[in-house]
Amino acid sequence: MSKVIEQKKQVVSEIAEKLRDSQSTILVDYRGLDVAEVTELRSQLREVGVEFKVYKNTMTRRAAEEAELTDLNDVLVGPTAIAFSKDDVVAPAKVLNNFAKEHEALEIKGGVVEGSVASLEQIKELADLPNYEGMLSMLLSVLQAPVRNFAYATKAVAEQKEEQGA
Repeated sequence: MSKVIEQKKQVVSEIAEKLRDSQSTILVDYRGLDVAEVTELRSQLREVGVEFKVYKNTMTRRAAEEAELTDLNDVLVGPTAIAFSKDDVVAPAKVLNNFAKEHEALEIKGGVVEGSVASLEQIKELADLPNYEGMLSMLLSVLQAPVRNFAYATKAVAEQKEEQGA
């Protein structure tokens, strides 16, 4: 077997592994973005721990088949860049969606969320969700509310008894 074929097989298995290991993977068409805009996008994605790479569609198709995500083949047309996130499901969708609003040339094609192929609509819904820290703070405020209300009620009862005793 030639070296080139061996290298291509390695790239395919690398992509397949990333597709399987990522919490979310977003595919975008970056045609029309200039170098400065792509650099800015890469920087924003890097800040939230997202890997952004460009692979040949044929290799990505083979990797999708290997990862049992053949539904991705429909969006693997034209120039495609892929954002992989191992830690945060929401981060790549949020960054790419916000960037696409500011730069019309960037088009979100589709992706994979927790092992299932996701449509463009699902990715946009995901982008509207708060990130992990935001969800955690919402949860904590919900958990604190009953305790806070109990404390206020206890204080009110104590003050009322104080007034009655005085």
